[in-house]
Formats: sequence, structure tokens, C-alpha cells
Amino acid sequence: MQLKLAGRLPARAALPPGYRWLPWRSLLTERHAQVKWRAFREDLDGRVFSCLSRADGCLSLMREIAAQKTFCPQASWMMTWQPEPDWPPADVGTIQGILRNGAVGAIQNIGVVPEHRGQGLGRALLVQALHGFAENGMAIASLEVTAENEVAVRLYEDLGFVTTEVLYRRGGTGEQVFPEDSGYFDTGHS
Repeated sequence: MQLKLAGRLPARAALPPGYRWLPWRSLLTERHAQVKWRAFREDLDGRVFSCLSRADGCLSLMREIAAQKTFCPQASWMMTWQPEPDWPPADVGTIQGILRNGAVGAIQNIGVVPEHRGQGLGRALLVQALHGFAENGMAIASLEVTAENEVAVRLYEDLGFVTTEVLYRRGGTGEQVFPEDSGYFDTGHS
């Protein structure tokens, strides 16, 4: 899915009480990985991409993302929750962005831990990343979404993202599969 950023950038939303932003710093890599794991380990994307269902897989993925030359710190955020000043903050959301050719900012993962969903935090993370892409001169934001994740698809469409391509991926590995090579469409399925 893609969104043209020029003239369409949604306003940053105020976070609910107790939530705050942590900008990207490399020393937060392991914390981002833990949030990613907690967000995806029992989720649909954790079944499609097995690395997201394992803590070590999420850490490896975070290290790969952050090591890319085109990693975009301004589009990479963590969200914490601290309901009382003397409580330690809990990490509850994460997002990362990469800059691509053609002035495209690519969202890598948006993850909110299950117990904090339904409060607009995923939307806030995405909007924060979109602003980071715009600050880096990106004209388009792109992301991939699992079509069965209807809540995410609705969120992206509500923000103005449009479907530009459909990819088929093998469950577990996330490897791209081409329908004409899979035999699926030759057996009378539709």
C-alpha cells in the first residue's frame, strides 16, 4: 500500500495520558525487538513471518533494519506507557522506517502490544513515522500488510493509503510465492 505524502500528511495526534514518545537511539534496539516480539508473537503476522514469533528473530530483524544505510531514525519510534510518575515506564509500541529509491519511505513494522491496542496508538505511531519521512524529503510512504489483518487494512485506508500491489507469501517464512507457479490456481480454487 502507498500514500502520497504531499498535501496529505495527517496531523500528529496527542497521545493518551501516560503515553510518551521515545525517539530512535541505537541503544534501544533490544527494547524495540522486545516490543515487536510481544506485539507479533501470537498474531497473524507472527504466523506468516516466523521471525516475528520469536524473541531472537525480532532482535535479528531489528539489527538488520537498523544496520541498513537507508535506515530512517526520524521514522523510527518507540512508545512507552507510565501511568504513575513513580512507576517504571513500559514499552508498548514500535515502528521503523527505511528510505528507498524514488523518494519512498518504507514502513518496516508497526507493533503495539495486545494489552494497549484499541486506543489509536498504531495510528499515532504511523503518523509519527510519516512525518519523519516527510522531513527527509520522501514523496511517498509504502508498507506491506497481511490482507487478513482487517483492522490494519482499515487503518491504512482511513489514512489514505491505497493498494498498489498484491504479494502472495508462504506462511512461516514470508517468502514470496507467485500464484502461477504454486499450482493453487490450476486446481479449480478461486
